[in-house]
Amino acid sequence: MNRPEEPARTYDVVLFGATGFVGVLTAEYLAAHAPEGLRWAIAGRDTAKLERLRERLTGIDPACAVLPLERADSADPASLRELASRTRVVASTVGPYLEYGEGLVAACADAGTDYVDLTGEPEFVDLMYVRHDARARETGARLVHSCGFDSVPHDLGAYFTVRQLPEGVPLRVDGFVRSNAQFSGGTFASALNQFARARQMLAAHQDRRRHQPRLVGRTAYAPTGAPRYAPEVGAWAVPLPTIDPQVVQRSARALERYGPDFRYRHYAAVKSLPVAVGGVAAVSAVFAAAQVPPARRWLGGRLRPGDGPGEARRAKSWFSVRFVGEGGGQRVFTEVSGGDPGYGETAKMLAESAMCLALDELPATAGQVTTVQAMGDALLERLQEAGLTFRVATRR
Repeated sequence: MNRPEEPARTYDVVLFGATGFVGVLTAEYLAAHAPEGLRWAIAGRDTAKLERLRERLTGIDPACAVLPLERADSADPASLRELASRTRVVASTVGPYLEYGEGLVAACADAGTDYVDLTGEPEFVDLMYVRHDARARETGARLVHSCGFDSVPHDLGAYFTVRQLPEGVPLRVDGFVRSNAQFSGGTFASALNQFARARQMLAAHQDRRRHQPRLVGRTAYAPTGAPRYAPEVGAWAVPLPTIDPQVVQRSARALERYGPDFRYRHYAAVKSLPVAVGGVAAVSAVFAAAQVPPARRWLGGRLRPGDGPGEARRAKSWFSVRFVGEGGGQRVFTEVSGGDPGYGETAKMLAESAMCLALDELPATAGQVTTVQAMGDALLERLQEAGLTFRVATRR
């Protein structure tokens, strides 16, 4: 255990929101892969649903017949404080996080409890930094957002790429994402909510910049690249408006291994120009519709939170993130790849992140930190052992 001085807690890991779509997959992963002796529990607001989930988990591991159940509700701050006080790590799948997430973050920051989630919502992450980073630093809590497909493959993949390049020199890394996966109602709802709150999102980002320390003697930035044909990956590169480049930039700000001058750009890799143009047009249309409440409500009704692709569809899904890194006269091509990104692999990433915080020897960090900053090499090793591929394709 990496913090033996902390007071005794009932649990090592509690999964909050365990009965939701991704919550169930995460619980199933823990049932199948948690090491013997890990003290874990499932939590949510509906005890009957928790009991049914426990029966399902018992089919994976008979020991789950006595898996503890904890009732907690995002609308009941007292229940969240009680939950946070009883465990060393909380993993939350309850989103949209901007609507349901802050109470648990606040409870963990106050209790000195490590926290991981799946958010891809920049506004939420920035608000949590401004409101709870200082308290978490006081108590020793590590608040690690975006521990699923947003943004583990991109954050760890950029870090893995940087490790292949010389130290102490300016570095440039570009990431190119490809996948055939479908997204869930919850993911779509979060995206709609973000599109509708562009002004608030910008305000939260600017407020964060006023609060966070300035980087002295080094630079780390993640500009939005322009659409282009990228011969290095043989595809059209379309900038992705996700939280991932922000997370990579924060890791680079925190760690000197990224060099004195670091730049990261983030793209979707699309083979066909018409598909690339169509994708940009579709995102623009959804963004415009999200500004009009009736249109936003109509779109939100097409795919509701809790909906998601079936097991057969998930089994056929895959993702690949290719990175091109340059620095010190060297160029390296790397790749992170795996199966269904939004569900199977996301559940794996969240569960392994929670177990990593609970069980592994890690750098001394506190406050709001990235996956690389908090867990780095330990999480990279865990995910490789769990089946994700991190590889060096070529060097030049």
